[in-house]
Amino acid sequence: MTGSRLDPWIDSYADRAMGMTASEIRALFAVASRPEVVSLAGGMPFVNALPMDAIASTVEHMLLTRGNVALQYGGGQGDQTLREQILEVMAPVGVKAHPDDIVVTAGSQMALDLVTKIFCNPGDVVLVEAPSYVGALGVFQSYQVDVEHVTMDAGGLVPEALREALARQRAAGKTVKMIYTIPNYHNPAGVSQSQSRREEILDIAKSAGVLLLEDDPYGLLGFDGTVPQAIRAMDQDAVVYLGSFSKTIAGGLRVGWAVAPHGVREKIVLAAEAATLCPSNFSQLTVSEYLRTQPWMDQVKAFREIYQERRDTLLSAMGQLFPPGTQWTVPSGGFYSWVTLPDGMDTTAMLPRAVAALVAYVPGTGFFVDGQGRDCMRLSYCYPSPERITEGVRRLAGVMEAELDLIHTFGRAPGHLPPGPATPSPDLA
Repeated sequence: MTGSRLDPWIDSYADRAMGMTASEIRALFAVASRPEVVSLAGGMPFVNALPMDAIASTVEHMLLTRGNVALQYGGGQGDQTLREQILEVMAPVGVKAHPDDIVVTAGSQMALDLVTKIFCNPGDVVLVEAPSYVGALGVFQSYQVDVEHVTMDAGGLVPEALREALARQRAAGKTVKMIYTIPNYHNPAGVSQSQSRREEILDIAKSAGVLLLEDDPYGLLGFDGTVPQAIRAMDQDAVVYLGSFSKTIAGGLRVGWAVAPHGVREKIVLAAEAATLCPSNFSQLTVSEYLRTQPWMDQVKAFREIYQERRDTLLSAMGQLFPPGTQWTVPSGGFYSWVTLPDGMDTTAMLPRAVAALVAYVPGTGFFVDGQGRDCMRLSYCYPSPERITEGVRRLAGVMEAELDLIHTFGRAPGHLPPGPATPSPDLA
């Protein structure tokens, strides 16, 4: 064993481990969680809005009546009653299925991992939006998948660009296994696909014989109260649909699901059993009891109203305070706005100076695998109060103005971190 002083096992890892890197979002949490820092970074649901007394009584009743089940091992596919309830949760987005078509997972992130595991060999290609969810990129890279970004616009994934990417990969002799898309209130871009575009993207995937992986954690969180129809609602054989209770109840419960065609479902169950044996009965039964006894759609409505107010606050503050030339998306739901900075600015290089000014965001490069996005950042409005959002934008605007002054003076902003009380971790530098 040669290795190194830092890691004596460095020469023993599997090839797939070499592609594993810490996400920029994970690196932010240690700094962004400090109370003096206004974090516009993490996509954390505002769980303070939950009726904690009702949650406590729900858990208590569940344990008193079904504790012997909740604290025991369960089946690899998930609790039968919860799977039946998930059908009701998906009804607004138009997804029709049988409970047997559903696999419950530890958040939809696990479902994404399992689908990738059963479909993708090293060197296979997955087509994703540009930008795309950082957690998905991490999964794809961990399985040594080649990721190609496909152009987005204000209406989401561009169909003609998708056709061109498929043709390009096929001409290069590559095998495209999946198209990964977030059609509703995209993370990080904040945009949504129209119904006609969803139909066109589905037709492209079916014509190419490529699985469409639809990730939909935000579908119920549209600010006008309408619920877009899922792509899965149009075809049950060409689409695997991923859902989650992380955004509509609480992320800490770690309960998500996949809806898949029968053969795919069987493989997901086998992969899930190999990974975790079974999902948490405690979490599943807590969610099931909550859905059974609480007005959960009223709570979703309350979340929508909270997030809309905070979205409006963010947009207003950016309009008043950000320097000319800054652009951003106007989300109609969800958690995020995607901000493009004036020419010459680098959000990765700027981040340490922002943290020194006690404000945090996620640099755009974290949402690409190829170095794009240096002039972009994701701002999240879901967790801070409106007052904190306004203050965070004020601090960030000051950092941006200082960066622009440096660029105008020197042609670029220096990459070093100036002295200050808030020194970030090495992962942020």
